Amino acid sequence: MTDPLAATPATGLTNEEAARRLAQFGRNALPAPAPRGLLRIVREVLTEPMFLLLVLAAASYLLLGDLGEGLLLGAFAVLTIGLVVMQERRGERALQALQALGTPVATVLREGAARRIASPEVVPGDLLLVEEGERVAADGVLQACRGLSVDESLLTGESVPVSKRPARAGDPDGADPGGDDLPFLYAGTLVAAGEGRLRVTATGLASQAGRIGRSLAVIETEATRLQRDTRRLVRLFGGFAGVVSLAMLLFHGLVRGEWVDGLLGSIALAMGLLPEEFPLVLTVFFAIGAWRLTKVKVLARRSAVIETLGAATVLCVDKTGTLTENRMRIRRLDAGGPVSTLGDEAVALDAAQRELLDHAFLATRPQSFDPMDRAVGELALAARDGRDPLNGDWSLGRHYGLTPDLLAMSQAWRTAPGHHAFASKGAPEAVADLCHLSTAEKAHWMARVATLAADGLRVLAVAAGDHRGPALPEDPHDVRFRWLGLVGFEDPLRPSVPGAIEEARRAGLAVNMITGDFPATALAIARQAGIDTRAGALAGAALDALDDAALRAALDRTHVFARIRPEQKLRLVEAFKARGDVVAMTGDGVNDAPALKAAHIGIAMGQRGSDVAREASAMVLLDEDFGGIVAAVAVGRRIFDNLRKVMLYIVAIHIPIAGLAMLPLLLGLPPLLLPPHVVLVEMIIDPMCSVAFENEPAEPDAMRQAPRPLAEPLVGARQLWVGLAQGLALLAACLVVYVGALGDGRGADVARTLAFLALTAGNLMLVRSNASRRSAFRPAPQRRMAFWAITGVASAVVLACVAIPGMRALFGFGLPSASQALLAIGAGLLGGSLLELGKTLPWVRAAIGHAPAARAD
Repeated sequence: MTDPLAATPATGLTNEEAARRLAQFGRNALPAPAPRGLLRIVREVLTEPMFLLLVLAAASYLLLGDLGEGLLLGAFAVLTIGLVVMQERRGERALQALQALGTPVATVLREGAARRIASPEVVPGDLLLVEEGERVAADGVLQACRGLSVDESLLTGESVPVSKRPARAGDPDGADPGGDDLPFLYAGTLVAAGEGRLRVTATGLASQAGRIGRSLAVIETEATRLQRDTRRLVRLFGGFAGVVSLAMLLFHGLVRGEWVDGLLGSIALAMGLLPEEFPLVLTVFFAIGAWRLTKVKVLARRSAVIETLGAATVLCVDKTGTLTENRMRIRRLDAGGPVSTLGDEAVALDAAQRELLDHAFLATRPQSFDPMDRAVGELALAARDGRDPLNGDWSLGRHYGLTPDLLAMSQAWRTAPGHHAFASKGAPEAVADLCHLSTAEKAHWMARVATLAADGLRVLAVAAGDHRGPALPEDPHDVRFRWLGLVGFEDPLRPSVPGAIEEARRAGLAVNMITGDFPATALAIARQAGIDTRAGALAGAALDALDDAALRAALDRTHVFARIRPEQKLRLVEAFKARGDVVAMTGDGVNDAPALKAAHIGIAMGQRGSDVAREASAMVLLDEDFGGIVAAVAVGRRIFDNLRKVMLYIVAIHIPIAGLAMLPLLLGLPPLLLPPHVVLVEMIIDPMCSVAFENEPAEPDAMRQAPRPLAEPLVGARQLWVGLAQGLALLAACLVVYVGALGDGRGADVARTLAFLALTAGNLMLVRSNASRRSAFRPAPQRRMAFWAITGVASAVVLACVAIPGMRALFGFGLPSASQALLAIGAGLLGGSLLELGKTLPWVRAAIGHAPAARAD
């Protein structure tokens, strides 16, 4: 039968008309959740516990009559809001950029050519091309289709696909979704099978989905397991801080009668104990981390994938388009004589090879998107210096598509009245059957097919035929075909793949190729890529014959899987998971969705992947390059590593803050840290957490370590002990400075100043020490501009608070001598550098992120 899409040619809108309609009807987008604006972020910040404590402290000072310190705390509260809002806005802008990257695309005909555009740019009147696995971008009426059925459950709740047909005269103007044998398609519905072309009638809010207010294709930002655990930890610390602070207030008020000192000290203690940086750090790290992933052409659709990336142990990847370029070129032409080997450049062909190539072109559908069809067309034009191989007087009489019984495509070209020239190309076995080759001839050509396939080529056979008569036959078998030869196609290996696979191997990741191609082709590409082929390839039929235990055993030695059906991918994923592996799986088709969802890290293809595959995945590989997956693993390891470092730092710095707020009062000494001092320290901590640590480069050996266990906590017992030890060391140094200054009779103000200088120096030392597993005293291989910028600002602020009389009075500081200040700073640096000694101990190195070296298989 005639190809309905080819038989009804169309050109579509002009670019100018499309732009005019876009301005008239607006973008083809449904209402999406509004981004968090500035006022909403400010409102959320105002409810944070730390801000409420700041307000309580400011109110306490104002009520006690100390206007200056009350205003100072009020100013700090405003500054705190500004810092947090700036960081939250940074993360919000990153998420908005990700939403733009996640915008779905559609294929339309514009000025006679098929174009991929963002779905919001589709306008009424556009000719929209849809095929299996895609979501329909807009409401429309079918002009032509082939075997089209659509899942309209998004609108109807009924998951059974409904069949579609082209519009006919007498059809109603519209119909409700869900009916069979109708020409109407609706935005957001899924093409379950077939392909079609429709004229768009409604977009955006005017579509069926728009009228019922459904919001589609938004990037998910739900809380991850790590975020939920951290919030629970903050609530636990918050409750503990509240109980301890209240007990301290009651102790001072009831036992000593010092209600004022007790109130201010208890507020400072609560502020010191509350690790309010935890949720802020996670929010910023995940948002900016997802943005960093886009720099390596990876879109994170779920924040949880950032937690999982660094733990991946197995990468299961497609061959086509991921390891290879997915562009197909003709590599060999075999017309029975010497085999011609081709590259991207044109070469001279003999007459038999030219006839072979011309008939391969004649067997190709017009406007085909198939990579092999496009490769045939490009080489056929190049071989004729850009002239069309098709005779201008010929017209397509009939297209015979692939069928389960005949894996070959044939086309009949009307060359004269009553005469048709036939061209067929397809699987060599099928074309040999069409040509009625003898057993010996078939064996001869199948041996040549095997030779080409052993070199990793996909092989099609080509035949020519003639038919005379008023009517074309219904079956290509009724045409007399003659064998012309073989065309060998290759999908060139991406240049970056061998290096990326070697990097993955050094990082302890096992790379497995899973393809629907023939074993010989798969093994040839695997050898080029550097994948282990010593055990050969496990074919789909052989996989079905293995029970679960035998399959798990086979996975220990096999890394190439060929002739694999989509449903077998799911079994492979489950088998890898049963071994304890953390699996990253790539996929692009509708049937790949179960495997993508079952994998720890489902990776959909950004260009050729179906919408269903993208929705089931946690990541989208935007340029479909395998190197992007390995780069994403490196980014994931860096993010997790830096998160652990910043959490260690937060635990460590809160120990001296809380201790210096509480211990002097319990020991009967003058108060050391009051709310203004805690806030001043927080002005250093917050940007260090969200900027300096986030910008910290990856450790040089990050991709030479074994993957971390998936169940390994970000902050476990070992990390807490390391953080506690660091904090206690700095607390001890600050107390020694404070008590020593008081003992020397220097006065509470000078003693407080010296202790605060020690705390500030120790704080900065903690940052530098925790930021890298390398020694903080060794030259860094990369400049850390964020750290030094924040260090400079923090030092200038503290210096101003000590040197300027008005600021000195507000903070209760005194003016120490230069030698006293230098001794205090030295004590703080010494107290903050305990980790530098511990970096030589294996268990400390393990706690701060050092893992065993990866085993290179």
